[in-house]
Amino acid sequence: MSDETPRIRRVAGSLVEVSPLRAALYELALVGDQKMLGEVIRQRGDLATLQVYEETTGLCVGEPVEVMGATLTAQLGPGLLGSVLDGIGRPLERVAEATGDFIAPGARADTLAADARWHFTATRSAGERVSGGDVLGTIEERPGMLHRVLVPPLVSGLLATLTSGEFTVTDPIGALADGTPLFLSHRWPVRTARPVLERLGSSRPFVTGQRVFDLFFPVAEGGNAIVPGGFGTGKTIIEQSLAKFAEADIVVYVGCGERGNEMTDVLTEFPALVDPRTGRPVMDRAVLIVNTSNMPVAAREASIYLGITVAEYFRDQGNRVALMIDSTSRWAEALREMAARLQEMPGEEGYPTYLANRLGQFFERSGRSKLLGSPAREGAVTIIGAISPPGGDFSEPVTQAALRVAGAMWALDAQLAHQRHYPAVDWETSFSLYAEQVAPWFTEHGGACWTALRQELMALLQKERELRDIASLVGPDALEDHDHLVIEAAAIVREVVLRQNAYHPHDAISSPQKTHALAAAALELLHKGEAQLSAGSPFSSIDLVPARRALMAMRDGETP
Repeated sequence: MSDETPRIRRVAGSLVEVSPLRAALYELALVGDQKMLGEVIRQRGDLATLQVYEETTGLCVGEPVEVMGATLTAQLGPGLLGSVLDGIGRPLERVAEATGDFIAPGARADTLAADARWHFTATRSAGERVSGGDVLGTIEERPGMLHRVLVPPLVSGLLATLTSGEFTVTDPIGALADGTPLFLSHRWPVRTARPVLERLGSSRPFVTGQRVFDLFFPVAEGGNAIVPGGFGTGKTIIEQSLAKFAEADIVVYVGCGERGNEMTDVLTEFPALVDPRTGRPVMDRAVLIVNTSNMPVAAREASIYLGITVAEYFRDQGNRVALMIDSTSRWAEALREMAARLQEMPGEEGYPTYLANRLGQFFERSGRSKLLGSPAREGAVTIIGAISPPGGDFSEPVTQAALRVAGAMWALDAQLAHQRHYPAVDWETSFSLYAEQVAPWFTEHGGACWTALRQELMALLQKERELRDIASLVGPDALEDHDHLVIEAAAIVREVVLRQNAYHPHDAISSPQKTHALAAAALELLHKGEAQLSAGSPFSSIDLVPARRALMAMRDGETP
C-alpha cells in the first residue's frame, strides 16, 4: 500500500469515497478535518467507500481520512440505566452541554461518564480461574438494581488481583496473571451477537398486561413480535404501556427515524412513568436510544444494533430484557437510501435485495438463553418491533419480510383506532405462533381452561363477523334470536375484554387472573343467554344492560 495519506475523492450525502485506503469491512475511520466518525462499507482495490454517521455538509474533497483499526462498538457497564443515547452511543445530554442543541460535526462523548464513581463489591478472589461471562462482583447502580460486573466474552485466565472499592469505568479493578487489566466496563462490536452457553426454549410468556395480547396473541419470553400499523393507530402508546407494565427487568427503547416531536414526547413522558412494582421511575430500568428522522441515516441504520447489543449485555447479567424498536420501517428506509447511493441492485420498491436477510439476522438475536460463566443463570431478550407501512398497506416489503421471521404479529387497524378502541388490534389479521407453548403457564397462573376460553372467544368474534356480513346483505331483521345474542355478546367481549384504557389507574394493566375472570364472565353471559333462548324466551326479553354494567365495573375495579 502506498504511504500516501488517504483522502476524500467523492462525497454523496453520507457516503464518502476515499483512496488510497485498504481497510477491513465496517472498520471505523475519522473523516475530514472535523474528524467525523464513519465506517468502511465497501472496498474496491485502494478505493474504500465509507458511510459517515454525522451530517456531511461542508465536507470537501481532498480532506484526510484516518482509520481507527476497530469496528463500531458499544461501551457496556454501570451508568447505562437511565441514559439517553444517539444511534452510535453518544449520550445526548453531555453532547448538548458541549455543542448546544444541535450536534456539531466531530462531537465526541463516551457512552459512560468517565468521572462517575461506583462502589464495586468483589465476589471472586485472586488465584481463581475466570472466563468470559463470570461475575467478578456487583454494583448497586440504582436503588434495588444490582449490576453484575462480568468478565468480557473471549477473555479468560488466572485472576491475579481483584479489589473492592470505589472506581470509575476507566480504573482497573484487577488483572489476570498474563497482565490483562479488568475494568467495570468493556466494549463489544454492535454487529456481532454476544455468545451464550445454550439457546433455550421458553414456556413462559412475555406478560404484557394487555388483555388482547396475553389472551389472544401471546409472545413467549425471548420471542419476537411485530406491530404493523398506519399513522395514528397507537404504536407508540402500546410500546410505552409495555415499557411500563410488561414483566421485564430492563427496557431498551430505540426511537429509529421517528419524528422529533414524537421522540420529544417519549423523552418527556418516560421519566414521568412510574414502575408499579417498585414505585420508582421506569427510567431507572430503561435505556433510550434516539435517532430522529432529521439525523443522519447511517446512524439510524446502526441504532438498532446498538440497542440489541445493550439488551444482550443486560441479558448476560441474568435479566429479562424487552427491546422495543419504533420503527423498523425507518431502519429499512435507511438501508434503502444507503443501497441506492452504493448503486446496488434494487429489490421490491427500491429496498435492497438483502432486506429480509438482515431482518432475519437481527430477529435471531432475540431468545432465551443459558448464559456463559458462573454462577449459572438464564436471561432473555424479547424484541417488539413497530412497523409503519405506508397507507397501512401490509403487503409492502418491510412488513412482508418481517412476517417471515416474526413469531407474532399484532396488526393495528386504523378503523378501530378511529373508534377509540385501544389497543386497536385487528384480531382477524393478527396471529401468534407461541400460543400453545405458553398456554400451560397461563392455565397455571391465570385460570383453568385458558386455551378453551381463548378458542371459544375467537370463534365468537369470527361468528359475529360472519353474521354482520349477512345482516349487511339481508338486513338485521332476517337474523334469528340466537344470531342477535351472538352479536350482542361479541360486542360486550370487544368492549370489556379486548378494549383497555391506557390512562385508567385500574384498567391500564390487566393481570392474567383478571383477564381470565373477565373473559370467563363474558362467556358465561353468552351461555346463560343461550339457556334462556333454549327455554323458549325470545331475545327481546333478555336484558343484557345490567350484565354489561357489571362487567364494566369488574373491568374498572382494582380486583378481578
